[in-house]
Amino acid sequence: MASIYPRVLHRLFQTVWTTAPRASASSDPARAGYVGVMEARWRLCGFSAALERLLAARDAAAFEAEWIAQDLQQLGWEALALARRANTEALEPVLAEVDQRLLAVLERCRAFVDSHVVTFRVPELERWQHAAAAALVGARWGVAGLRTVIADTSAPLGRRYFAFLALAERHPPGAWGLFAKYLRRPEAHHAFVAAAVEAARYYPGRTADLIDVFERIRRDQLRRRFLGPKILESLLVLGDAAALPLFEELLVTGHTDPDLDRCEVTRALIAVRRLTGRVASSSKFPDPDAPEVRRTLDEAERRFEAERDRLKPVTVI
Repeated sequence: MASIYPRVLHRLFQTVWTTAPRASASSDPARAGYVGVMEARWRLCGFSAALERLLAARDAAAFEAEWIAQDLQQLGWEALALARRANTEALEPVLAEVDQRLLAVLERCRAFVDSHVVTFRVPELERWQHAAAAALVGARWGVAGLRTVIADTSAPLGRRYFAFLALAERHPPGAWGLFAKYLRRPEAHHAFVAAAVEAARYYPGRTADLIDVFERIRRDQLRRRFLGPKILESLLVLGDAAALPLFEELLVTGHTDPDLDRCEVTRALIAVRRLTGRVASSSKFPDPDAPEVRRTLDEAERRFEAERDRLKPVTVI
């Protein structure tokens, strides 16, 4: 089995590395896009090779050992995240291979009489298969294909969600109406609302929609913990002064959390500093002039800036 990965890589790369120069981080956007596609291809190849190893597992114990050895959880999601994005037409062959191998691994898993595999591994494989199938539609038929999957109410909910998330990753100009429909419907599925909230950061002038969603869910602690950080992240990216009153209110009333991603007060402090140029007093840092406050905000802002274009999938229930 040790030779599978190199063989897969050679087959998928042999027509590329010999015909195009290597691009650097300083390249123009076209070459940078080429590098992004090559990274996605590389990760998908690794994921495909890992799935092939799972197919060779003789029993549930060997299957689980291979899963852990390959660090499949991280490998799979990282590969599929890159595959969701725009300009992925060149990934169609390897996405088709990953999709077929996921189906084969699922069939193999269901043959194991093992509660751990059935409870934990099968659901994860099903999510990956929906994500791979949606990415494959995007690679083959682009935005039109993704919108067709989203509109197909007979399709599995997970597949529709990953098509919706892929559309958010691409955020074409004409898609805002679809995202707005989910934002404005209180009964809309939580996963679709989360993706629509993240998509809003790419559409200037949509601050009011995000504030309306936050006001609607702020007294529901479970929904606020789930959607609140995504809403505030998109508002921070938009950088619209219309959100300043909300951020100033959250300096005092916002939730605090050691996890920067979930700390409303930290995001509010960064937003207020960006919009006004001052570090404000808050429930978390009463003394805004303390040196550790600026260090904490600088570190958090760097982290948020690095993740501003990283849309995070959620578990569809």
